[in-house]
Amino acid sequence: MTLKISVDAASPTAPYEQLRAQISAQARSGRLPVGYKLPTVRGLAEDLGLAANTVAKAYRVLETDGVIETRGRAGTFVAAAGDAAARQAATAAAAYAAEAHRLGLTRADAEAAVADALRAAYGG
Repeated sequence: MTLKISVDAASPTAPYEQLRAQISAQARSGRLPVGYKLPTVRGLAEDLGLAANTVAKAYRVLETDGVIETRGRAGTFVAAAGDAAARQAATAAAAYAAEAHRLGLTRADAEAAVADALRAAYGG
């Protein structure tokens, strides 16, 4: 399995965004399996004829989105999507709970607000 990326210099979309979108799509579709080791920033930049900062920016955004994870010197790998989503949801829930408490909401009021938001997002 190899990473297949193409960057169109004539595209109005920034190169880092093209790179981010392609890696994200391949990871989410399973073409890049969980645990797949991505090329180094410098290596991929050289292969694509891009600046290392462009690739580094794409990798940072992908890591923030939970698509990839960096394991120090071991490299950068495709992350487990479910794990990333669960981590992001838990972080958001903790931030909400802290903010609701800071605002002086009762637990019932905080839970009601969440229930309303979930109904709005998921319907019904």
